[in-house]
Amino acid sequence: MRRSRSTQAASTERPRRDTRSRAAVLAAGAAALLAALGVAAPPAGAATPSTSDTFSANASSQIAALQAVKTGQTAVESKMDSRLLVEQKLQSKRLSASAVPALKAGDVSAAGTALVDIRATKVTDGLVSDLRKAGAGIRSRSDREASIRAEVPLSALPAIAARTDVKRVETADQAITAREVEHPAAPGKAAPAETKQQKSARIEGALKQALAAKGQRSAAATTITSEGDRAHNADIARQQFGVTGTGVKACALSDGVDSLAVSQAKGELPPNVDVPAGQAGSGDEGTAMLEILHDLAPNAALGFASAFQSDAGFADNIRTLRFQSHCDVIVDDVIYFAESPFQDGMIAQAVNDVTADGALYFSSAGNEGNVADGTSAHWEGDFADSGKTVGKFAGTAHNFAGAGGDQVFEPLSDASSAGVPVTLHWSDPLGAASDDYDLYLLDAAGNVVSFSQNVQNGTQDPFEILSTPLFGGTGLRLAVVKFSGAGRYLSITAFNGRFRDSADGLKAYSTPGAVVGHSSARTAFAVAAAPAGAAFGRPLEPGDPANPAGPFPAAFSGASKAERFSSDGPRRMFYEADGTPITPGNVSSTGGEVRGKPEITAADGVRTSVSGFDPFFGTSAAAPHAAGIAALVLSGNPGLSSSDVRDAFLNTAVDIEAPGTDNLTGAGVILADKVLAYTGATPQPYAQAQPPTVKAAGGGSSLNPGDTAKVTLPVTNIGDGTASSTSVVLTSPTPGVTITPRVKAYGTISPGQTGVNDFTVTVPASQQLGVPVVLSAKVSFVGSLSPITSTFPLGVGTPSPVAQTFAYTGPAVAIPDNSPLGASVPLVVSGVGPASKVSVSIDGTTCTTTEGATTVGLDHTYVADLTSTLVSPSGATATLLQRSGSSANNLCQVVFDDSAAKPFSSVTSLDAPFTGTYKPVNAQTGLNGLGPADGTWTFKATDSAAGDTGSIRSVSLHVNGFVGAGPAPGQAAAVHPSVTTGPVHPVNALA
Repeated sequence: MRRSRSTQAASTERPRRDTRSRAAVLAAGAAALLAALGVAAPPAGAATPSTSDTFSANASSQIAALQAVKTGQTAVESKMDSRLLVEQKLQSKRLSASAVPALKAGDVSAAGTALVDIRATKVTDGLVSDLRKAGAGIRSRSDREASIRAEVPLSALPAIAARTDVKRVETADQAITAREVEHPAAPGKAAPAETKQQKSARIEGALKQALAAKGQRSAAATTITSEGDRAHNADIARQQFGVTGTGVKACALSDGVDSLAVSQAKGELPPNVDVPAGQAGSGDEGTAMLEILHDLAPNAALGFASAFQSDAGFADNIRTLRFQSHCDVIVDDVIYFAESPFQDGMIAQAVNDVTADGALYFSSAGNEGNVADGTSAHWEGDFADSGKTVGKFAGTAHNFAGAGGDQVFEPLSDASSAGVPVTLHWSDPLGAASDDYDLYLLDAAGNVVSFSQNVQNGTQDPFEILSTPLFGGTGLRLAVVKFSGAGRYLSITAFNGRFRDSADGLKAYSTPGAVVGHSSARTAFAVAAAPAGAAFGRPLEPGDPANPAGPFPAAFSGASKAERFSSDGPRRMFYEADGTPITPGNVSSTGGEVRGKPEITAADGVRTSVSGFDPFFGTSAAAPHAAGIAALVLSGNPGLSSSDVRDAFLNTAVDIEAPGTDNLTGAGVILADKVLAYTGATPQPYAQAQPPTVKAAGGGSSLNPGDTAKVTLPVTNIGDGTASSTSVVLTSPTPGVTITPRVKAYGTISPGQTGVNDFTVTVPASQQLGVPVVLSAKVSFVGSLSPITSTFPLGVGTPSPVAQTFAYTGPAVAIPDNSPLGASVPLVVSGVGPASKVSVSIDGTTCTTTEGATTVGLDHTYVADLTSTLVSPSGATATLLQRSGSSANNLCQVVFDDSAAKPFSSVTSLDAPFTGTYKPVNAQTGLNGLGPADGTWTFKATDSAAGDTGSIRSVSLHVNGFVGAGPAPGQAAAVHPSVTTGPVHPVNALA
């Protein structure tokens, strides 16, 4: 087996039905069906080997049976994925299994459901509601991309496809990360996958151990550092140029960050990693990538979002990281199979959006092999008509040999044939494919093992995909059939596979260009891999030559070699993102635009502290090394343009492999010290105002209308350089506020030091109690990052020591399993006015871990499945808990208070049922001072993993106002039924 990587449906793992006995069960109907088709039926499984230049009678009859389904489908059926349609006809016996006796189904679960992407004209709450009524479990929703991922009963698909607001129902586009596993189990001998219980116990055990060690760890204790830090000279560069990533935010997208809290407890990651609510994902490749970023740029802020909800969710999260989380450098290691090699699709368009806004974007080039090393499973080129008709109805086969002979098959290596996704794309524009191609997988006896034959008649994507059997096979081969239309430029990739000459005489044809998808966007960096340390620990396939080793503890040099699995380029593109042809009238091998991919090479085969990623191989590890160096570049050159960063990378890379820029390693391997020298990086100060303290005239800390108070404003230099000539201009946009002096000098502030000055602030007598005075502190200093402005609200009035409680008293609200829709309850506040403090409690009368307990505030098995948020009337959101709590059940008498010492992220199952006071993920303080507290607040709970359920039962919001302050003028202190008089119907959020 060549390699093993995690292929996921990007939202859930689900059982697959074993359909291997179906042929025997339904064989009796074979003769009648094929007679109706006018096709002679060979004996099932008849060993009629296919020659290289034609289809056997066996293959032709089976393809004819499948084509009969295609030609006979209705307009509604043509909107459904062809494999799901055939599965429906097999189950209803409208197609006999004996017509395709070796066909392996894999898109329908044992429960009779299929995970699908529903592409709509527009996603509406009505569509979502109707899908749920049809039994669909919603897995992700993207309003921007008009796409819903859902687990849907197979029987419900025709009615869904018949809707006018549904354009297409597709088998869910799957994704894969670019990680290489050194020691995978052999096909058929794999150990059982880690269960949810085992995973939870493993991570919780690691967290307990890390927390216990944390209290005993000395200041001199060491953490694990990627060998790439040394191999890229990043350690030398930080010391030589004095830059550490300060002032830059670097963010990753991958599968998940299951062990984030473990890495933080070990000191491998900083305590604050920005993860948008509900986007922690599942898995730990993201955690390993964050550790690499942190190793190279230790003072850069970090963020993460999952790329595995769906392709549309991936695109959404790319934009979220830039436009909401404000990430300067973004890196991912994910490819979705439907991503076009010839046009920027939805994911690449998201990359284009964030790079146009100034972000730097890095992506794994992929591990699909390359022609130079003979490891490729990629072919692209013009369709060559073999003249061989296929089946009974339509179509001619592609001749892979072209002018060099006749061969209608592309053979897969027996050693790399297990569970391999195979894609076919052609050079029609996305959403407007009028040429119809189909893809078939056959065995040596001519039996159709898998297929994809969707209709393309002008409104669909030019794309087909199939998968090889889970445990592989012998003599598997691919065939491409032009069902109708013109000859087009084709691209075929067998992810995880290899094309190899077959035992019965088929020749393998491979071409360069395995780099596909969003890493091929013009302004993205596609990153190839070269080992930093020890060689990859196994041959990619039996008989392969040894894998290269890296230079560690030395640095990369011209003698370094790329990984043999690293994908090659270049990438030929035929269309702009909007579908405009780049070379109108020419979509062949002489047309389009050739993009040089990959651009650069970086380290893999490195250590992390994350279980299963020590070592971490693949272009998945290479991309964050390049991104970490980019963070150092921006840290030492604030405001440097993305084009300047690109020039620096390309002009300083150390040439490896073929002389000059090549299609395997690009410009070569990057070295941090060379890049920083090229850009003239210097240590930058970053002086920022910190929250002020107030001393009112009477000596207290509370401001009142008419008061004159001393405000002490600290300024901390968190940068790498000395902040000289530091000064603060303190102003207020609040009418009537006076500040003296307006400007104060802070002098020189060394890195890590804090300067302090006092200001006098006078609050107008007309200032309303509870309405904050806002201070704006503009800190100026000598440096490119100057000035830095921060704002601080100062509460006016004496905070009330009494918290008013507003409880949800309605019926229990079920939390949908594994659905982003979640469940919400309203918490209606009245008669308070502005808040001085808010906290949330999940209540309950009797605390227990009993499943389905009705006496707890929130019953749920596997609390670690949950993300909970609090939303203010203004729409501001604070995350209370996110994927913490391990396998334990239920929250009861839990208070989320900003002043608590223990964060909820540190709990283990020993704390269950969860009670007590905890610090939330995001401070609820940020919800204060954003307008009157009066109005409807929302508590929301979302379940992000399959298999566990629960309900919101009893939740309260506790609000401290200000002494003497009430509702804002014109706002009545109404009493709401949810507080005093009875149940309120729950609000089911559809965000």
